[in-house]
Amino acid sequence: MSTSSTPAAPSGRAEKTTQARASSASTGQALARRPLLAYRTVDLVLTVAIGVVFAFVFLAWGQVYTLFTPLQTVLPPSVGLLAGVWFLPALVAMLIVRRPGAAVLAEVIAAVLEMALGGQWGIGTVVSGLLQGGGVEIAFLVTAYRRFTLPVAIAGGVLSGILEWVYERFSYYPEWSWASAWALLGFFIVSAALLCGVLGWLIVRALGATGALSAFPAGRQWGRRSRA
Repeated sequence: MSTSSTPAAPSGRAEKTTQARASSASTGQALARRPLLAYRTVDLVLTVAIGVVFAFVFLAWGQVYTLFTPLQTVLPPSVGLLAGVWFLPALVAMLIVRRPGAAVLAEVIAAVLEMALGGQWGIGTVVSGLLQGGGVEIAFLVTAYRRFTLPVAIAGGVLSGILEWVYERFSYYPEWSWASAWALLGFFIVSAALLCGVLGWLIVRALGATGALSAFPAGRQWGRRSRA
């Protein structure tokens, strides 16, 4: 009887798993299990929950615009300084769940619920939700959903801001001069980078470090780092 201890060749699935882990380690990221479109129930539940929570954040944030009225009177494009918060659910959902469509789903849920609860911008809120979620999706799609770093998060916020600016330029501010419109874009980009990109990334990092996201890639990444 042979007593050889030569290990059997790994199965195709095991080999793919090993390669995925190696790729994840090489980028310093914790990635969602493949295939990416195979959402788990917990992924869907959290994405929906993020959208619901931010719908109420949006209602409160809409009231902040009234506090900005004096500055807007002097410099109307300064309204863009508040824009970044509107893009947060898309980025937060993507950084936690790390699956295609998570950004759009969370953002649209937040937008639809905000509208249903009496948000001041009506159906335009849903259009904005699609554009804002789409901007975040594009940034992570370019990386094949393998990079979840601060620069990519900022890029996602900025792309959302640019798409939203295009919509608002022609829907809400068609009478503005192009000088004012470009100034609005500048404010949008600054706000998107800071209030969405940086703030969203810090929120997810902090949540991951608490262990609250242990069932998700962000929890594996930031929880592991906090324990190191």
